[in-house]
Amino acid sequence: MATLDSFVRTSKPPPAPLGTSQEVRDRGSIFVANAFRAGSEEEARRAVSYLKRVTHGQKRATHEMYAWRCMVVKQGKTGLGGEDDFEVKQGNEDDGKKLGGARIMKTMQAERVTDAVVVVSQWFGGEMLGPVRFDHIERCAREACRAFKLRNEVEEEVAALRSLDDILATLRSELSALKEQSKEAKTTIKKPDYDALLTASDVNKVKRLVTAREKAIQSVKASIQRTKAQQNQNDPVSAREGAN
Repeated sequence: MATLDSFVRTSKPPPAPLGTSQEVRDRGSIFVANAFRAGSEEEARRAVSYLKRVTHGQKRATHEMYAWRCMVVKQGKTGLGGEDDFEVKQGNEDDGKKLGGARIMKTMQAERVTDAVVVVSQWFGGEMLGPVRFDHIERCAREACRAFKLRNEVEEEVAALRSLDDILATLRSELSALKEQSKEAKTTIKKPDYDALLTASDVNKVKRLVTAREKAIQSVKASIQRTKAQQNQNDPVSAREGAN
């Protein structure tokens, strides 16, 4: 049986959900969904196994139904030929809850979620719920899918923000050198820590920061041009060489 130790001994970090739904409680039963990143069926099954045997190891769910969808390169293709080189592979598992996996798959398709596995866990409360159970499954899956997509969007924006930070730091060093200031003072500035932004999943805040960095880059570029122009005016020889 898989345990935390068995996952720790592997080279990969333990799977962590990028999206989790609110709990749905109905007549003693509890439903909750988790969405994990998965680039293959193997990664999807690994995430499900970790959730089932480690995360829920002390209080096993009655059912761990799930569906996975992954964008993969078609057999015989290289991935360099555009969208036609790719296809979606998908699958689902009911884990004893008939049609449960299919309902999760339906929700993932509607939300256009790929490279993910969504697991809906149910702890049975002792009373049969009837068809409403499918509403609970879809509701939880939908919430997890949307949280997953939001986290992905935030991660992409933070990656762009970090790239802009690097560009801005380089430009500021260039401007500093032009003004004969200390390069060291500019290059040892501590990089911002964006972990809190990832945790909060506040995509609008990250987008505002990206816009601010883009404006700062344009401002520093303009300052560099002005400084160079001023130096050329003060140094006629350099100005003539630049013209030639």
